[in-house]
Amino acid sequence: MEAKNILYYIFSVVRVFLYPFALLYGAVLWLRNRMYDAKIFTSIDFSIPVITVGNLSTGGTGKTPHVEYLIRLLQYRFKVATMSRGYKRHTQGFLVADWNTNALKIGDEPMQYHIKFPELVVSVAEERMLGIPALVQRHPEVDVILLDDAYQHRSVKPGFSILITDYAKPFYKDFILPFGNLREGRAAYKRASVIVVSKCPQELTKTQADGIEAKINPLPNQKVFFTSIQYGIPFDFFSREPVDIIGKNLVLVCGIARPEPLVDFLKANATEVHPLSYPDHHYFDSSDLEEMKSTVDNWKVESKMIITTEKDAARLSLHIRELNAWGITIAVLPIAVNMLLNKGAEFDAAVTSYVEQAVAEHNELFGRNTEPMM
Repeated sequence: MEAKNILYYIFSVVRVFLYPFALLYGAVLWLRNRMYDAKIFTSIDFSIPVITVGNLSTGGTGKTPHVEYLIRLLQYRFKVATMSRGYKRHTQGFLVADWNTNALKIGDEPMQYHIKFPELVVSVAEERMLGIPALVQRHPEVDVILLDDAYQHRSVKPGFSILITDYAKPFYKDFILPFGNLREGRAAYKRASVIVVSKCPQELTKTQADGIEAKINPLPNQKVFFTSIQYGIPFDFFSREPVDIIGKNLVLVCGIARPEPLVDFLKANATEVHPLSYPDHHYFDSSDLEEMKSTVDNWKVESKMIITTEKDAARLSLHIRELNAWGITIAVLPIAVNMLLNKGAEFDAAVTSYVEQAVAEHNELFGRNTEPMM
């Protein structure tokens, strides 16, 4: 029997023993959600527009580029703020990004937002219920708050909720931890305003989409949208000038949940790709940097460079002086999401109509200027 088959068999056996723990965990989550639904546990409804973006699984659904899509959609009409937990940051409590911020202080994804969108108010707080009032007090000019990865944070009741599920691993085929990868039961999808199936193939047909939507079984008030990943033009880590990867040999430095689509894209566009994979949200240390440099130095090929993701670049920036001293080209590959099946306008309208109405109500309540940003 091949080694991979043996490992799969062992994993399948172990999963059977994990099933009782999944049942117990699921029962606890079910009771927690019922407590919120019955208003025994408090869920605060803020007057300022709040949009939650999250998922039911433990990661890898492409949540970050969807948050960036919302930022681009809203930032020219409204003053937008993001609030994240700041996963794996080395600080605690409520913080707002400033000129002195780095990934250690706020986390890699918030740092990515901070770098890409200078006008954005980027904040972090473990307890969003406490973080939102602190944010509004610090920045009263904010019109709308995007809660990043807060679908399970039920102490805050969002005005609009976006649930993202991976095309390759949809929530309706998954199970609760630790038997599967779901943070809570499948029925939790019913809290969403819209459901986005992410990382779809670009050539997804309407028939295929209809089949997936039937399995999701959305409520009458819910809409389902489909997106694909769209890779942008790589840019230099130091100068941010465009970098051409065609015909190059790439050392891929990657610490994300599901790197396979990225590797496939690079292999289709470069001569050869040598991946160096690290855990998701991994903070690179001196031994990691040594591994990166020695890999490039010892690879006996021409036209070689390092390439990484924007999220990894946010953490690599902690070592920017050392990396610059190498004299090695480091490219950063941006990604965005593309709305499929000509439904982009419908999705945009659903989001903006909520924000417009909620902002108007909030401004009227507090006597603010009702004219949106131009």
